[in-house]
Amino acid sequence: MSDHHPPHAEAQSQDPAEVDDTERFVEFYWRPGCPFCMSLKHGLARAGIEMLPFNIWDDQRAADTVRSAAGGNETVPTVGFGGDFLVNPRPAEVLNLIATHDPEWAAELLGAETSKRRWFKRG
Repeated sequence: MSDHHPPHAEAQSQDPAEVDDTERFVEFYWRPGCPFCMSLKHGLARAGIEMLPFNIWDDQRAADTVRSAAGGNETVPTVGFGGDFLVNPRPAEVLNLIATHDPEWAAELLGAETSKRRWFKRG
């Protein structure tokens, strides 16, 4: 799968092959009503990690991908990047996955997070 992303569009799944490859993203597999999905989504957004969402209830290919990654189960949230997948990860684990496949992006994300912390500690 691709490692680049269009603007986030939670309600619609997109085929990664049809995506503009100038922006970076992780694939975010979720389903409605999943509190763990919403928690991870907010954590990734706070970290500045762009997501391409796939609702496994609306997208059979997404459900198949999650089952493949999760040992036959439809466990969400599942995050994919660089051909690897994490099932129900913490945001830090997603950042580690990004660092494995795209160290430059990981460094940018960490730099942005450090800048945010400095800003809020001022004053």
